[in-house]
Amino acid sequence: MSTATNTNATKAIIEYDDKSVRQFMLASIIWGLVGMLVGVLIASQMNFRFMNFDTSFLTFGRLRPLHTNAVIFAFVGNMMFAGIYYSTQRLCKARMASDLLSKIHFWGWQFIIVCAAVTLPLGFTRGQEYAELIWPINIMVALIWVVFAVNFFWTLHKRNEPSLYVALWFYIATIVTIAMLYIVNHLSIPTSFTHSYSIWAGVKGALIQWWYGHNAVAFFLTTPILGIMYYFLPKAVERPVYSYRLSIVHFWSLVFIYIWAGPHHLLNTALPMWLQYLGMFFSLMLWAPSWGGMLNGLLTLRGAWDKLRTDPVVKFFIAAITFYGMSTFEGPLLSIRAVNALSHYSDWTIGHVHSGALGWNGLMAAGLFYWLTPRLYGTKLRSVALANFHFWIALVGILFYVAALWIAGIMQGLMLNAVNPEGTALMYPNFLETVQAIWTPLAFRLVGGTLYFVGMIIMAVNLFLTIRSGKAVNEKREVVLLQRGQKDTMPLKETFINDPIAYMLGGMLLVLGFIFLPAHANLASLVCAGIFAVIAVKKFRQSHHAWSHWYEKLLHNYLPFTVLTFVAVVAGGLIQIIPTVVVSKAQNVEDRVQRPYTPLELAGRDIYVSEGCYNCHSQMIRTMLPDVLRYGDYSRLGESIFDHPFQWGSKRTGPDLARVGARRSASWHFNHMRDPESMSAGSLMPRYPWLFEEKFDQKALPGKIAVLAGMGEPYPPKTSDVIKQEAIEQGIKIVEELKKEGLQTTPDMKIVALTAYLLQLGNYDTPKPKDPEANPAVVPFPLKPGNPDVYRSGVKTAAAP
Repeated sequence: MSTATNTNATKAIIEYDDKSVRQFMLASIIWGLVGMLVGVLIASQMNFRFMNFDTSFLTFGRLRPLHTNAVIFAFVGNMMFAGIYYSTQRLCKARMASDLLSKIHFWGWQFIIVCAAVTLPLGFTRGQEYAELIWPINIMVALIWVVFAVNFFWTLHKRNEPSLYVALWFYIATIVTIAMLYIVNHLSIPTSFTHSYSIWAGVKGALIQWWYGHNAVAFFLTTPILGIMYYFLPKAVERPVYSYRLSIVHFWSLVFIYIWAGPHHLLNTALPMWLQYLGMFFSLMLWAPSWGGMLNGLLTLRGAWDKLRTDPVVKFFIAAITFYGMSTFEGPLLSIRAVNALSHYSDWTIGHVHSGALGWNGLMAAGLFYWLTPRLYGTKLRSVALANFHFWIALVGILFYVAALWIAGIMQGLMLNAVNPEGTALMYPNFLETVQAIWTPLAFRLVGGTLYFVGMIIMAVNLFLTIRSGKAVNEKREVVLLQRGQKDTMPLKETFINDPIAYMLGGMLLVLGFIFLPAHANLASLVCAGIFAVIAVKKFRQSHHAWSHWYEKLLHNYLPFTVLTFVAVVAGGLIQIIPTVVVSKAQNVEDRVQRPYTPLELAGRDIYVSEGCYNCHSQMIRTMLPDVLRYGDYSRLGESIFDHPFQWGSKRTGPDLARVGARRSASWHFNHMRDPESMSAGSLMPRYPWLFEEKFDQKALPGKIAVLAGMGEPYPPKTSDVIKQEAIEQGIKIVEELKKEGLQTTPDMKIVALTAYLLQLGNYDTPKPKDPEANPAVVPFPLKPGNPDVYRSGVKTAAAP
């Protein structure tokens, strides 16, 4: 960096670190191809069972987490870092603060991805969606994220532009919120180098998982991409952002509201009703800021609509923003309890996720790469025609994909929920009948996914040829260096003690009063909130210049802005989670208490998680008549209090297993795992021959039980030998039962442990017999012929023949 001084200011020539941008961009393209290739493979497994290849590391259960992690953290993650590194340096008029930290960030992130790509197919997983990585990798993720954060905020501190542009707001929200979410959700106690148990179990685990899972989508796949949109779209169309005021409303309402919406993933389950309605309420509120951001992006194109016909970059950006609007309309729609009763556990949800991942993230990534590559390599895009072809084949692929899953999800949801006019029997009692009905839509999904993958290949070839025709260049720019006192002078006290914050806090407290206070008091709180809002609007009209001056000053101070952003996102999490977490397990059981797992059952449960069975099977019977008629009495909170992690699931490719224990024999499970189609004609479930050849890990059981006991599970002190002996003794009983059916195995095989686990599902203790009329938590359902394992008054009845 060279400097020159005159009487007005000190100027310097800055050379930006574009090498890191190039590295992250190329890594994103490579990992995107890998992740989407795996996606095409697992999509084919939904139509053709043989595509599992009877191989442990290629089954759907193990590859699905690899696909999601590769697309989210490898493809979108690297794309996000490329966009952030490029735009932050230009917006701050400063090179990234540390080249060393940039290198550690890039290579550390790639090492994490490689570790994930190796461990997940091998069955090393935590068993939680979007949070499958084992604890050593999670520690690396946290450390590399800190490296990224330090480099980013250090660059903000060194910036030569006094005000923070809107894109930087979204980057700040991403960094602080992901750190909070990731650390809290991944708190675990290791039992070995490759295994740990989450400290959260049952309803606590479910709530925290989807607080994390929903907001990982919000703050990893949405807010940073919005920041990229706010920077690169105006650059591409050579127009300023449509509305600065709308961007302010978009940012603050989005980061505040989004964090509350996680419980909508758990509607109609055992989650306390107040949390379900809270999640639904805030999810519906998300319509406004999300569409405000979409319109702000689309209207930025005003006066430049002709570029939509000629510039492939603009095509990709505008289509991506349109998909953002579509998916953020669909998300709140699916959070309505009545709609969720149809959509949840179905392919409709998968279609919704992919309209965001492929449409919003994927198309934004393509537009970003087509815009960046010529500038990073000092050349022109090799083929505009290929880029246009990529756009159309990707768009057709997405529409095929999403439409097919809408049809499949709605069709299967209607079939599974269909009952006769009397409400006494299911119209489609055989789950497999619904699976076979959606075979054709799933085949069209495969076609759509393949088209999108072909588009990615075309982009990779086009960009490779572009890179070959140019040479890597780092942009240099002359900037005016800021002096002391021109930025970052706002004390934290001034950040919080002012009218805007006071009115916002007061309004929020009154709205919370409406949510949490008892009848009548909550209505009074709502009326007060309305009055308070009128007063706040009147005050703003009187003092809008002072309020605007405060906000402009806030934008000149990155640290107070960051603190205020963190407060906005942490409030919703604390209000949801603390009431649930602090309640003791004894108060969180309703009228059922889960039986602690025996050593053999615990080994089987870990095998169940390792094989990824939770990707296809739920263990949560919803409070809905069709669920109860199909699977048995609805699930209670107490039936999963010892599950680390919880296994409520989010997709039913196969039936719910919450009460499968009493419905199937040991021999049925044995034969089903060996050849599912022999027991369930038409099943697409893969075979698991390795479970019949591999032994479960007896040596690990004492350590696992010790960890669970340390977390408060009711395991009495026992020696390692006793624990191992108990496991083998229970295994011998199962082997003897299998021998009666002519089936041979040994008690130390994985199939025996898994069978023990499946046989105990649905077993629970009832502390005290209760009169069903005096217990509103128990809804009596009479036993119906042809519907085995239906419960009456919370007490298990004999299965119908």
